[in-house]
Amino acid sequence: MSDFTELLRCPETKQKLAPATAELLKQLQADQKVGKVLYKSGKPVDSPVEAGLVREDGLVLYAVRDGIPVLVAEEAIPLAQA
Repeated sequence: MSDFTELLRCPETKQKLAPATAELLKQLQADQKVGKVLYKSGKPVDSPVEAGLVREDGLVLYAVRDGIPVLVAEEAIPLAQA
C-alpha cells in the first residue's frame, strides 16, 4: 500500500498522508473503549479503528476500513482529543 499511499492527500488541506503507527492505533483503540474518540463532525467513532492514515501535520487520522481509506472530512478523527 505504500506506493498507493504516496498518491493520497487530505481532502481538506491536501497534505500527504502516512500509515498510522501501531502505537497510535493502540492508543486510539483504548480511548475509543471509554468513549473518548469522536469524528470531526462530533459523532462518536463507533467502529474499531484498526488501520488509518495520519495527515502530515499529525493532527488528523483517516480510518482505513476493509483496506479502503475513508477520506471524508467529516469522518476525520482529530488526534488532539486522544
